[in-house]
Amino acid sequence: MTATSDSGERRTYPREVRIKDDRITLRYMTPGDRDTVLAFAQGLPAHDLLFLRRDITRPDVVDMWLEDIKRERITTLLAEREGALVGYATVDRGDVSWSPHVAELRVMVASSMRRRGLGRVLTLEAFLIALDLGVEKMVAQMTADQDGAIAVFETLGFRTEAFLRDHVKDREGRKLDLIIMAHDVARFLAQMEAYGIDEALEG
Repeated sequence: MTATSDSGERRTYPREVRIKDDRITLRYMTPGDRDTVLAFAQGLPAHDLLFLRRDITRPDVVDMWLEDIKRERITTLLAEREGALVGYATVDRGDVSWSPHVAELRVMVASSMRRRGLGRVLTLEAFLIALDLGVEKMVAQMTADQDGAIAVFETLGFRTEAFLRDHVKDREGRKLDLIIMAHDVARFLAQMEAYGIDEALEG
């Protein structure tokens, strides 16, 4: 499988990128990754799961995720360090007929790899994949108290388009506000082109 870079060349997966002192392998998620992805999700802090519409700590939910990949509604890129899963990015086009040009971006990074640039790399790769899929607009959702994530998305050019009060309940039943951010795919990649996609993907 491939994605198109800013120069029009086809990016192929699996591929390796360097982040700090680590070499990270990026590849597409397949049915054989079911148990690995499930274990990764179950090891995430509970609050991180509020980023997600689905409870991916449940085996049946991961099975539905894989079914959506098979149906080409979802594309997920996994990041591995020395064979261990350390993050992923998902481009979810859903099945809403009135907005086929819009996809949701979901990025999750293991605690051990945060603040090292992996989330940025996964986001850049996801936008290249989205461009290849014909997606024009990417949206991301997070709770309003996720200050770090909001700041990262803002540095990448995302802007808040909606603020939904008490829209999310955590596992303890507490209500949290939801923020929906968005970015134009072509504009995002044009910003990255200023200093080169390949350089940006070095973390």
